[in-house]
This record gives sequence, structure tokens and C-alpha cells, in this order.
Amino acid sequence: MTPIQRLYARAPMGMRLGLAPMLEACVAEGHPERAFAAVHIAGTNGKGSVSAMVEHIARESGMRTGLYTSPHLCRFAERIRIGGEPIDDAALDTHLSRALQHESLSFFETATLAAFLALREARVDVAVIEVGLGGRLDATNVLERPRAAGITRIALDHTELLGETLEEIAREKAAIAKPGLDLVLGPSSASVRAAIEEVAHAAGATVTAAENDADATRFLEHASVGLDGAHQRDNARIAYILGKRIGASDAACATGIANVKWPGRLETVHTPKGDVLLDAAHNPDGAGALARHLASLSNADPARVALIFGTLADKDWREMALVLAPHAARRFYVTPKGRAATDPHAIAARVPGEVASSIADAYDRALASGAKLIVACGSVYVVGELRAMLLGLPRDPPIAL
Repeated sequence: MTPIQRLYARAPMGMRLGLAPMLEACVAEGHPERAFAAVHIAGTNGKGSVSAMVEHIARESGMRTGLYTSPHLCRFAERIRIGGEPIDDAALDTHLSRALQHESLSFFETATLAAFLALREARVDVAVIEVGLGGRLDATNVLERPRAAGITRIALDHTELLGETLEEIAREKAAIAKPGLDLVLGPSSASVRAAIEEVAHAAGATVTAAENDADATRFLEHASVGLDGAHQRDNARIAYILGKRIGASDAACATGIANVKWPGRLETVHTPKGDVLLDAAHNPDGAGALARHLASLSNADPARVALIFGTLADKDWREMALVLAPHAARRFYVTPKGRAATDPHAIAARVPGEVASSIADAYDRALASGAKLIVACGSVYVVGELRAMLLGLPRDPPIAL
């Protein structure tokens, strides 16, 4: 089996939370996680976008950069980027093979160790590390002394693992706090901020609300943000502050944030058959942001919009579907690949629409409906499959962990 196939064979271990196996592996490998300055970013929604912005800022500053994110849209190599580019296949095989020698590690732990090994070998100046799930027990939380850290928007997701309330989820994410570290916090309610501050202070850290940063406010008055959506300005505010904390100039922040690319996040793909809007919204908070964006578009008359929608079974698909339905007269429901998915017939029973046999079938039906804009969302796996199909991209099997 190839290293990727061997890695995927660890998927049945599931989404294991806990640091002991990862810490043991890092010790055995000579602590690769200590080989670079790190920016650690947690949150429910927006952490990938902020991570991409900070990496672009660091690159504009002349730093050799690394970026570790999850999940991938099309190919696993997208998760580990050096200098803005996915790791090459040979290097990926090398580092995965070494990480796989640690037989106790889960899929995500193995991937994270491989990323740390790759970043060390590449001698990056700074690595932007996105938390996989939660924070407290996430494999990335073996980072001991990040240069900077942030927490983006907190929303309800993975409640079976992280807690049933926003405050419980916030506490899990706030546990990336380390002594002497100041966490940059995105928009949050008073109770969520209080929960984060409680955990941070107990760890010897502090919290700064991004919205209270006067320099960031002045910067955003004239800044151009390369990602669509009003919510991306909140993400840009966090990214600006984190960028300054790793030594970037205002000019580097401005260029990095203006030029950032992050596929599958309100990304419009122009095709000869019409425009397709791809968005990885996979929870009600993300669906709400997508709905607000659609309402702001001049070419998104609901009568001429078709929705391709599918979710995993552990997501709140009911609220998502209800939020998005008014923005698309035609709706096509699909089954994402990866792990247990919501039955599209159940979605159609709640919010009327057609059940498609595949994402390709849904796309063909949406085109045949005469829609001027096709919107695909509900799961990163729906977006990844359709994006690969539209752009003719190679694709690794999806894995929903």
C-alpha cells in the first residue's frame, strides 16, 4: 500500500481526542513541533480563512512559510503547504512513511506529525497551524510556545464532542492558551468571551478582542479583502493583528489580505455553462453567512438560483436547509462521501427539492433547470467533489474526520 493508503487505513480509529500519543511521538522524533515559530488558530468557522490570510501575510514579509490545515478539498497534499504550495508527492510520502511508524497514532495525529516533520525539514521561518477539532485535546495542541494565537468565531458544531453550548465549546477552544500568550479573539458574545478569558487566565494567558484593536480598525477602513463575504472582514481583522505579532508591516498585511486565495469559501467558478458558487458552509452559522452573501448579490435572484446541498449526518441540516431555501427556487439534495451522511430524502421531506443520485447528477439537473447561478454547499466534501469535476482536478478519496 502507498503511504496515503496506509494513512487512510487508520480512519476507523475515528476522531480521537487526547494528547498523550502525539506527545510521545513528538518526543521520539526529536520534537519537530519546536523547529519553527508557530501561529496557532482555533475556532468553529473562519479559522481556515484566517490561517490562509496569515500565511499570505508572512510570505509577503519575506518569510519562508508553512501552513497546515484540514480537511482537504481535492488532494491530501493541500493540507501541508510550503511557501504557499502543496507539499510535493515525494516529500509527502517520505514524511507520512515516517509518521506511520508510530502505530498508536490516529489518522489525524499521523497527519499532524507528518506535517510537523515536513515543516521542520523545509526549515520554515513560521508555520500557521489550524486546529483540527476543538483545541484542548487536539493533536496540534502539542505546540508549546506559539508566537501568536487566535480564536475565530464560535458556533455550534461537533457538540457531541465539544459541548452542547457555545460557552462549553469556547472553553475547549480556549485551551490552546499557553503561559504568556495573548489570544486574539474574534466576534463573540459576552458569555463566550468570559468563558475564553476564564480558561486563558487559568493557563497564564490573556485575551484581546480583535474588535477593540484601534490599529486594526484603521487598517480595515482602507483594506481590500481577497475573500468574498462580509464576515471575511472580521477574519481579516484577526489576521492583521496576528500578522503584526509575527513582525509583518502594514504593507505586507495589506498585500497578503488582498491577495489571499482560499478555495471553496464563497468561491465563484466561471464555466462556459454559467457560474457556480462553492462554499464550505457546513453548520447553521456558516449557512447564515452564505445566505447573507447571496442576498447581497445582484445575480442571485432566488428564481434563477439552484442549490446543490448535502450534509453529514452529525450536522444540523434542518436549520441549514431552512436558512438557505429562500435563496434558491430549485434545490437538489445529494449524499456526501466520507462518512455517514444525511439521507437526502429526509432533507427533501423537510424542505421540498429533488433527490439526485450523485453530485454530477445534481449539477446536470441544476443546469437543465435554467439556473443562472448554481450554489453548492452543506459539506466540504460536496464542494471538493464538484470543484474537482468542474476544474478537472485530481482527487484523493474524501475522508471525513
